[in-house]
Amino acid sequence: MVRLHVMIFMVLLPAALLLAYPGSVKKEFTAPGRFCTGMTFDGEHLWIADYKADKLFKINPLNGETVASIPSPGFWPTGLAWDGQNLWNVDRKQSKMFKIDPKTGNILNTLDAPSSNPQGLTWDGNTLWVSDNKNNEIMKIDMNDGTAVQTIRGPARRVQGITFDGTYLWAADRYEDELYMIDAQRGQVIMIVDSPGPYPRGMAWDGQDLWNVDYEQDKVRQLVRKDDDLYRLSETRRAAITLTHEVKTYGQGNLHTLQTFLAVPRNMPQQTIKAIDYAPQPSTMVKDRWKQNIARFDYENKPSEAVLPSIMTVEAEISDIRYYIYPDRCGEISDIPEDTVRLYTADGSKYHVHDPYIQNLARQIIGDETNPYWMARKIFDFLGDQLEYELEGGWNVAPVVLKRGTGSCSEYTISFIALARAAGIPARYMGAIVVRGDDASLDDVFHRWPEIYLPNYGWIPIDPQGGDKESPRAQAMNIGNLSNRFLITTRGGGDSEYLGWYYNYNETYTCDPQVKVNIETFAEWEPLDQKDP
Repeated sequence: MVRLHVMIFMVLLPAALLLAYPGSVKKEFTAPGRFCTGMTFDGEHLWIADYKADKLFKINPLNGETVASIPSPGFWPTGLAWDGQNLWNVDRKQSKMFKIDPKTGNILNTLDAPSSNPQGLTWDGNTLWVSDNKNNEIMKIDMNDGTAVQTIRGPARRVQGITFDGTYLWAADRYEDELYMIDAQRGQVIMIVDSPGPYPRGMAWDGQDLWNVDYEQDKVRQLVRKDDDLYRLSETRRAAITLTHEVKTYGQGNLHTLQTFLAVPRNMPQQTIKAIDYAPQPSTMVKDRWKQNIARFDYENKPSEAVLPSIMTVEAEISDIRYYIYPDRCGEISDIPEDTVRLYTADGSKYHVHDPYIQNLARQIIGDETNPYWMARKIFDFLGDQLEYELEGGWNVAPVVLKRGTGSCSEYTISFIALARAAGIPARYMGAIVVRGDDASLDDVFHRWPEIYLPNYGWIPIDPQGGDKESPRAQAMNIGNLSNRFLITTRGGGDSEYLGWYYNYNETYTCDPQVKVNIETFAEWEPLDQKDP
């Protein structure tokens, strides 16, 4: 029976390795102790600190075997780092950083830690970085005296282990159960991956993969750092979404003509359309200049007191999607297809791309940056600082919104696209029906956000309305991430011959002078059992 179990594991392992998105587990083994904290890699072996055993364990990364151990220099060892020749260990109790001979355990040098609750430690090739759990900070160290020469905010709530992969910092957060890829100079979170366990602590980098030790499960795991997968889907929701556009007339006279337009959702990486039903049946299906499919309903010569509903019910499976974007992979704007640049950097009646105010503002924001990801990120950050969410009524043009300093989601979107296009970055928008709280919910507000085109990645969602969030993690959740709360109906670039500047729906009508027209549009979400046929 034991042999059978081993054979099954050997067969299943290659299939598991096909899930090679960042953060997926390549290998795991039991930790050398039950109270493991810090971790580092010396080029051949892993080192893991255990604060109760007061030891630093030398581990064979191939099989998890403990090769050797040395006493910790203090009595509460946390972070570990390797500087190319020697170990460094930070001690939480003494708030000191010790340089250690890895063969003898002798202390070669001691520096005061720059904070009272140091946890993670890593070496970036020139100096140490240390994280503080209580203050939620990551600090770059002056090797002369241990003082902080640069401080960046922790990505989420409680930063724990950290490591450096040669380009980016990585940090673990025990409360969010996530790992974060961070630009060390800017302090911005670029990528978020799920932690493989419930209490991630020490992290290490072996030149190709990440390592993490989990404090609760006492497991050491080797994790994929980079692969060719562009995104990952999770948390699939199955629902029926009914969009109702209802026109009611009052007064004396007739409604002569009414055309109602409903944007038809399509299959996308994160959403699969299983069925679409209409009531009544559309008069025709049309497509606008942005290749958006639209159901058109025609009504003629309707008397006063008429009720004219146009209804679309969509059965869909919608997943959370998380894109894995590495700025160093993004290439240059010149790498973007010419047709995409021409179509999605053109002006629009709401953008005013060629307005000197927009042109000058885009240049000020972008500066000398040429990487498309960081160009877009600068615009995202600027709007997070510049605008405050407020429904003013109507959708003003980008210069008005930016000078006023407030805007709706559509006005954030219009402003972002205007600045992105002025900088040469192709940008468009998505419009969606949104789950509002419970799985069964009503939405009559809806939501719109931009997408940008990044070389080697394609179209990526970026929602500047989330740029004013407090934590780096919360900001990063609005770049390359979408939840399963959104049924995307509309993909547009600007003026549409059928939808205008609206999304989800639009209408046009003619009527007698004394006819009043009332229009209501709302959507209802109904969760569907995953076992339903």
